[in-house]
Amino acid sequence: MNLFAKFKETASSVLPVMAIVLILGVTAAPLGSDLLLRFFAGGILLITGLTIFLLGVDVGILPLGEQGGSELTKRRNLPLLLGASFLIGFLVTASEPDIQVLADQVRSVFPLVNKTLFIFMIAGGVGLYIMFGLLRTVMHLSLKIILAISYVVIFIMAFAAPQSFIGIAFDSGGATTGPMTVPFIMALGIGVSSARMNSKGGSSDSQSDNFGLTGMASVGPIMAVLLYGLVLSHHAGTVSETAAAGASGEAVQGLGAFTAVLPHIVQEAALSLLPVVTLFVVFQIFLLRLPPRRVARMIAGFIYSYIGLVIFLIGVNGGFMTAGRRLGELLGMRAAQSGGLWTVLLIGTGLLIGAVVVCAEPAVWVLTDQVESISGGTIKRKALLVFLSAGAAIAIGLAMVRALTGFNIMYILVPGYATALILMLFCPKLFTGIAFDSGGVASGPISSTFVLSFALGASQAAGGSSDAFGVIALIAMTPLIAIQVLGLVFHHKKKRGEK
Repeated sequence: MNLFAKFKETASSVLPVMAIVLILGVTAAPLGSDLLLRFFAGGILLITGLTIFLLGVDVGILPLGEQGGSELTKRRNLPLLLGASFLIGFLVTASEPDIQVLADQVRSVFPLVNKTLFIFMIAGGVGLYIMFGLLRTVMHLSLKIILAISYVVIFIMAFAAPQSFIGIAFDSGGATTGPMTVPFIMALGIGVSSARMNSKGGSSDSQSDNFGLTGMASVGPIMAVLLYGLVLSHHAGTVSETAAAGASGEAVQGLGAFTAVLPHIVQEAALSLLPVVTLFVVFQIFLLRLPPRRVARMIAGFIYSYIGLVIFLIGVNGGFMTAGRRLGELLGMRAAQSGGLWTVLLIGTGLLIGAVVVCAEPAVWVLTDQVESISGGTIKRKALLVFLSAGAAIAIGLAMVRALTGFNIMYILVPGYATALILMLFCPKLFTGIAFDSGGVASGPISSTFVLSFALGASQAAGGSSDAFGVIALIAMTPLIAIQVLGLVFHHKKKRGEK
């Protein structure tokens, strides 16, 4: 447990974005002193809150996932493991801060969407696919076949769903795997995989079994939200959008915007963490039976997580998202009206944000550490980060083009996922698991807060708010291709080395 290390991880994620906004906010797209002050204060609160939250995850939530998965596997009761894994996935996802933020963003454009039901649909999708993922690990099923079938079903549903909901559905898959869910899912998967390896004396495919669960957890929410969109359009006739409202706290000037959102956030954060605390109580009574000292440590972790979540959400809603949306509006309006250099500036800003953000997402560092450790250093963290950075930059650049032109996101998603699925046929199994996990972790807190708000602003200025949804989906899609290409390069070099 190193508080400074957590602070460094989080600050390296947020500070580059803050620098870009502050430079643009006083030059090309003046935001005004009040909004810049709120953005700066919101960024500091976001860094502080996420640091404390991740510390709490390490102390309380991560050990719960790893020990729970290990104990459930040792019971050798498959129905118990699957039922518990569904419940774990559902409860942890309902507590995910990125999902809370995404739900608010969706409601700002589609008031017909019920926030609680929207979150429960996403959580149910995650629970279902974590259950499938652990079943795959226990029964040693093919990850590639499960993913191929799942994405074929997803695209069949997508062609039937309302077009305005397609981007939201794919965004849900990316936003789900945030700072709460990723460590928990990884810990749960490692616990189950380790217990299975110990019971069978190890496995030649043990490396690849450690990866893929996070990638599978991204699939369920896409299906669930597409289903919700189909049901909503059937009952409401059409799923219409409204003018995108400003982020929470925009009507209140100055630093009072932060105190204005405090009462609501205190309650929302408590409701978010309540399911995980309930899960801990149930596990402790019936499964873990940890000694009092370990229980006290986990309770301290939950307290840290709650305090961090409150500070994080205050920073996000008090000024961080508002400034992101306003910056997008200003650049998008000038690009739509004048074109030329303003269009280049908008797309270039998207490319720059993508390049600097993904390499510093906390969940990306967790994954790349695990990859380098499990591969014995043969797969270098730097190589993974370079490919992830390039993929995210391209994704946000494409999202800015779409915000201006409004083209159907399926024009990118269909060939993109088709390429990823074709690459699975040739890519080593280990890299396929890493690629789909990377797609989930690349889209973290900054994507769900600043990047989506920035895209919403640009899209609103160009006349179509719903065209912004899909930016998280693109950030989640590009690593599927980039990391599998890295896998093919790695495999080719390995074969040449053997010769």
